[in-house]
Amino acid sequence: MKEFFRQRARELGFDVCRFTTAEPPASVPHFQKWLAEDQQGEMAWLERNAEKRAEPQKVLAGAKSIIVLAVSYQTENPSSIPRLPFSGLIARYARFADYHEIIGERLKRLTQFINEHGGADTHSLWYVDTGPMLERDFAQRAGIGFVGKHTNLISRQLGNWFFLAEIITTLKLEPDKPEKNHCGSCTRCIASCPTEAITAPFKLDARKCISYLTIELKGTIPIELRPLIGNRIYGCDDCLAACPWNRFARAGNLMKPHIRKDLAQPDLLELLQLDDAGFKSRFANTPMLRTKRRGLLRNVSVALGNAGGETALPVLVQAANDEETLVAEHARWAIQQIESRLKQITPAAP
Repeated sequence: MKEFFRQRARELGFDVCRFTTAEPPASVPHFQKWLAEDQQGEMAWLERNAEKRAEPQKVLAGAKSIIVLAVSYQTENPSSIPRLPFSGLIARYARFADYHEIIGERLKRLTQFINEHGGADTHSLWYVDTGPMLERDFAQRAGIGFVGKHTNLISRQLGNWFFLAEIITTLKLEPDKPEKNHCGSCTRCIASCPTEAITAPFKLDARKCISYLTIELKGTIPIELRPLIGNRIYGCDDCLAACPWNRFARAGNLMKPHIRKDLAQPDLLELLQLDDAGFKSRFANTPMLRTKRRGLLRNVSVALGNAGGETALPVLVQAANDEETLVAEHARWAIQQIESRLKQITPAAP
């Protein structure tokens, strides 16, 4: 039956389909300690659903198995593309139409297939990055990959560039073998983090992570961290890109038709002039809607403060008067950064 389900998963576009039990993950104590140290920052939903994350039976009573699936979003290496002036950098996974909808539609069909063929008493639930599950730990136990020192999952076939999804079911299926850790002595991901958010191997302080700062954080970005963000306006791939296992990464087919080429090098000056309707139109059906206009323009202001020049000042001056105080404050900071750089390169009058 496992191979029957696995074949259907491949037909639906999933790159990997593996199985594990619905037993609690061994990492629960580490997760609870991480929460106790408040390293999740403002991600209150992690703590709110902590009990369910620690016990799959609280997600689905009678659960016996978890089917873990992976979908590759491997594309060309962004570092091989010459950067345009005043362009922003978006994490690779967000340069597609919303993966929740694309993967979710197929996951729903696979779940229905499992329920139909599992017997009358089979009940299943599916999640795409939204359920109260410690998905990386289940994925490692199912053998999809191993949790690296950057705390993300690494696959020996897909590298670091893939989405995870899960089906938790009352159907009992034989578990696959877990994956072992293959990091060895490598610490490239730790060294690559601009903000030193990876405080030790396998330990992440989310409050310093650029992905957290540009996506999850809803308020003011700490001033001391702003220069380290560079021109990143949504997420950060640095620790993922540094991993040597990426040389084995292979592209999948499911996400390829949904790539948004306009998000490869977005113009920062153009983005900073978007009104709310323009923001919603530009980023419709993408993960970037999560930040709302105020969050994205906050990030764009910081990026211009780090990478912008004199030609960015008029647009920043306009943004400094934005009705959103969050945008205005970060725009004023950016103006100060640019003006400070200009003073350093402009010779003093005789």
